[in-house]
Amino acid sequence: MARVLVIGGGIAGTATALALRKAGFDVEVYEAHPDSAEDLGAFLTLASNGMRALAQLDASPAVTALGFPLTSMRVLDDRGAELAQVPLGEAADPGLRYRCLRRGDLNAALQAEGARRGIGIRHGTRLASVEDEPGGVTAHFTDGTTATGDLLMGADGLNSTVRRLLAPDVQPLYAGQRVFYGYTGAAPLSEPEARITMVRGSTAAFGYAVSPEGETYWFARVAGEPLPADELADGTPAAWRDLLVPLLRKDATPAADIVAATGDDVMVTNATEIPTGSPWRSGRTLLIGDAAHAASPATGQGASMALEDAVVLAKSLRDAPDTQTALSLYEELRRPRVEHNITVSGNISRGGPSTRGAAAPRPGEDELVRLLEWEADVRTVRQEQKG
Repeated sequence: MARVLVIGGGIAGTATALALRKAGFDVEVYEAHPDSAEDLGAFLTLASNGMRALAQLDASPAVTALGFPLTSMRVLDDRGAELAQVPLGEAADPGLRYRCLRRGDLNAALQAEGARRGIGIRHGTRLASVEDEPGGVTAHFTDGTTATGDLLMGADGLNSTVRRLLAPDVQPLYAGQRVFYGYTGAAPLSEPEARITMVRGSTAAFGYAVSPEGETYWFARVAGEPLPADELADGTPAAWRDLLVPLLRKDATPAADIVAATGDDVMVTNATEIPTGSPWRSGRTLLIGDAAHAASPATGQGASMALEDAVVLAKSLRDAPDTQTALSLYEELRRPRVEHNITVSGNISRGGPSTRGAAAPRPGEDELVRLLEWEADVRTVRQEQKG
């Protein structure tokens, strides 16, 4: 049984471990943070494609117990007028509905599911270096310990140590927006359940949804220069509110009142992305999730793309005749789709056409369903897609 080392215990890493275990591999996860993972406060939305990937990992029950579903989307202009209201994703299927939940809750649930299946997850284990040799790959950690396996997966996020070792010239790029997140139970809203509202504001893109418990989850994307690292580190919720509310007051929408009603649950980050065409692998080492293809959050697909990665990677290693063929097959199947997402999301964040070329093609919905289907051999699916 091949042994796989997964560096990073976030969503991508833990989902990959679940998929690899289901495919029959011996896998262990090494997480630098002492508890579940970083970025515990922000929330995310899993789209129907991400929920479909979770179903293939037999992890749907663990996730649908969290957060709340989203079955429709309303769009407002800067005057508060409704532009559209449409079903969201595969709303008719309860197991595939969009789901809004806290990132930390999702991560903890996936880790608990991994532990239940006997997957080892070592916290507080920070990678220092990787030694890739013909007979195996060895991870060296800052505490002096090592681990050796047949493969090493770098699932350690945007600021990946594995990527720095594999491709030191690849750096995340600023995607043109600062992104604010918050929660409040005090917003004066009366909203139907399972609806997310997107506001096309004059100075910010804003979105909000109200949980069944009456808590409003919101985000704002604001164009401008990136916030300096010291401001990100030292800024306070009050400072972020003071920066954001005057911008939102320019519009006749609920956005400013929602932010003004928010207490200390305000976070901010710079939208970033990994340049398309960046290398993903070398020898026995492969990057997955945000470490390989982080996109700005404008399309809301980061976590869902990572879950797709997990399924396709495990199936490629299961179905291909050897490891290098499997890694090549995985990259062939995944790169067009995730780089399309990087380009489209970057276009949205920057408010105009990308300067890095046209978006790559991606599989249609039927092709994706077939690719994620656990029992389908990925080599057969690839041939089907080629026609």
